[in-house]
Amino acid sequence: MDDDNKETSDIELIREKEQQLKRITLMYESALKEMETKIKIISDEFRMLYNYNPIEHIESRIKTPESIIRKCRKRGYPITYKSIVENINDIAGIRIICSFIPDIYKIIEMFENSKDITIIKKKDYIKNPKENGYSSFHIIALVPVSFAYGISEVKVEIQIRTIAMDFWASLEHKIKYKYPKELPENIFDELKECSCMINEL
Repeated sequence: MDDDNKETSDIELIREKEQQLKRITLMYESALKEMETKIKIISDEFRMLYNYNPIEHIESRIKTPESIIRKCRKRGYPITYKSIVENINDIAGIRIICSFIPDIYKIIEMFENSKDITIIKKKDYIKNPKENGYSSFHIIALVPVSFAYGISEVKVEIQIRTIAMDFWASLEHKIKYKYPKELPENIFDELKECSCMINEL
């Protein structure tokens, strides 16, 4: 292959990857919109049934193309549309912040009873916190999204936690940046103790 043909081939490959990443971004942004609507309905239903809203607020985000590619390389996945959709579960993420722990399990129950989303994975880090003290409930759900070509079931990671758990996670995230190599043992112990106090609170 001469230089001109190779350059044309490289440009076509880059354009194809860009198109795939644009398609992925649109797909997951649409899934987040669907989930945000469902969460609003759950919130309204709680307000109507119990005169109480367990959801303080929600946050959502989409992984950047750079972050998706980085994760694929780290885990040894091919950087293709099929590979990304099959292997990366947290491209679209939504975080639900509640006041109290029982609220978390009520929301999970409502998700489980929903006929238009499918829960494919659950991790309860509230009953079984991570070693460092991290607490939250994680769900991977399949969310149906209608497009011109038909319906796609898109994976969304849902994290549900209390205000106190969210405060702790934010603190731990900042400390990790302060100590990028290894967390000093005294800091690790203090974080764990802080997590226990938060759960008691």
